[in-house]
Amino acid sequence: MAIARFSVVALDCPDPMTLARFYSAITGWVIGDTDDDWVQLSSDAGATIAFQLAPNHQPPQWPSDDRPQQAHLDFEVEELDAGEAAALAIGARRADVQPSPASFRVLLDPAGHPFCLVPAGH
Repeated sequence: MAIARFSVVALDCPDPMTLARFYSAITGWVIGDTDDDWVQLSSDAGATIAFQLAPNHQPPQWPSDDRPQQAHLDFEVEELDAGEAAALAIGARRADVQPSPASFRVLLDPAGHPFCLVPAGH
């Protein structure tokens, strides 16, 4: 029997609403609960993503031992090139290091968090 049910992952960032809008565009989820330092997406999948104000946020450097990523999000796309182009169009940046660009793409969100696009069913 499970002790708990996973409900949300929260990302620290300097501007929660900006990051919420970015991930809303990635996922299609609408912006739900908000307050001065917290914005949460409403997900039809159950678990969701939230964004928490961290005024002195220092984004990870990927790959790096000095400021490791610690965690990242993966998103399935139907086609890598089209998914990457769409993410770049809404403010993502391509990471300099791409370990396996034919298999997945590493991008950075507007606050500098790494996330990956992977082919559906991968």
